[in-house]
Amino acid sequence: MKDKKILICDSIDELGVEILRKSEYHVDVEPNITSTDLLKKVAGYEALIVRSRTKITKEILHAGKKLVVVARSGVGLDNIDVEEAKKLNIQVVNSAEAPSNSVAELVIGYILSLARNIPKADSSMKNGLWIKNKLTGFEIKGKTIGIVGFGRIGYLVGKKARALGMRVLAYDVVLEKIIHLTKEIDVEASNFEKILEESDFISIHVPLLPSTTYMFNSLTLGKMKKGSYIINAARGKIIEEKALLEAIKSGHIAGAALDVYEEEPTQNMELIKLDNVICTPHIGAESKEAQLSNSTIIADKIKNILG
Repeated sequence: MKDKKILICDSIDELGVEILRKSEYHVDVEPNITSTDLLKKVAGYEALIVRSRTKITKEILHAGKKLVVVARSGVGLDNIDVEEAKKLNIQVVNSAEAPSNSVAELVIGYILSLARNIPKADSSMKNGLWIKNKLTGFEIKGKTIGIVGFGRIGYLVGKKARALGMRVLAYDVVLEKIIHLTKEIDVEASNFEKILEESDFISIHVPLLPSTTYMFNSLTLGKMKKGSYIINAARGKIIEEKALLEAIKSGHIAGAALDVYEEEPTQNMELIKLDNVICTPHIGAESKEAQLSNSTIIADKIKNILG
């Protein structure tokens, strides 16, 4: 009988929980646990599973005297103090491969919604208005999308955009790493300046790092093609919201689609209430398929580590 204990701090699909319990681990599920309570309880566990809500700080890691692994169900590790975990020989894993298609499909939905004014058309109808003549949009076929960050998700966005007849520019920090991928789906490897200058849509798919924090600020937003759109389904602090608000209100940026924000839940009502800004509450991975994959992948990785 295995006596290793796992604490699940955020909601994950039940199948992942079942896999761990059938493997004879002791699994506690506390999807609403506070940071204060986690700090008190963590000493009794070998593994933690979190999503984006729970922050695994230096203090929590040090309090976890038995911790072997911290697992993030989803993409990104910015809510975990990875460097401190390394110092303490605590493994940190995620399921970055699981939600890639879910996020990519959401981005395509944003592009079509921005181009055809779908949210505005829907809300006007629900308010008893028939404003057909004010909702002229445009076709995305032949338009250029610049993808900033050409990993799993960026690649899938590019592949889907090409299928819709878009020209695709792909940028990554090390261009040599993506050349074979761009050739594979017939897209253009690009530098960042070209992305800014030529894209009708820019979609962001980079992790949040010191080098990417506020990557889109007043300077870079100002270099974007006039009348273009920006989409962020990566991490909120990659865009400086104050600068984005000013760029949209000035008319330089035509609109935006945002799934992530500098602070979550966001309180930036001035930005999200703009007619030409589409907002969703961090739902990139919120598909049944992605959540199922997230939980099973994480369960398997924990089993491999804990034995």
